[in-house]
Amino acid sequence: MKQRAGHFFILALVFLWFPDALHAVPMTKDPKGFRDIAWGSSLSERPDLRVKQEGHHLREYEFKRDVPSFGGIPVESVRLTSVDEQFARVTIRYKGDQIHKRILLYLEEEFGPVERLPGQMVRGLNQQYNWRGTDSEINMTYQAATERGFIFIDSRTLAPLFNDQIADTAD
Repeated sequence: MKQRAGHFFILALVFLWFPDALHAVPMTKDPKGFRDIAWGSSLSERPDLRVKQEGHHLREYEFKRDVPSFGGIPVESVRLTSVDEQFARVTIRYKGDQIHKRILLYLEEEFGPVERLPGQMVRGLNQQYNWRGTDSEINMTYQAATERGFIFIDSRTLAPLFNDQIADTAD
């Protein structure tokens, strides 16, 4: 019971911190993966990837020869994660306000414009943008104070397995 209360508190905190986290814009074009790698694919056989971090059920990969980029925009890192050998998530980290603006513009051009509601803060300290397709979901978070940004591109089918793995390992 104590653990459930902790989970509820964390969820409540997230939705207070990112009030738009519940609202996702429908995608105009679902990528169904990343860079022509379909969700659910095995990443271990790909010669263009190397293992960056390995756990019991999760394995992170990065591209061997590519300079990290997203939509032709330089970023700090691009990591592909598999759960039980199934490609399920891409995590992109970037830094800088100008890079953030370029990436947001790219995401809006590729997947649809974000909904700008009257009174909504587009330049707040913490910005959250979400796009949801039939197979994929994209979550972008930008922390203006530190100029740090994160993008998670998830398989909607496989991403819940991350929660299962966290629940299994947390005591």
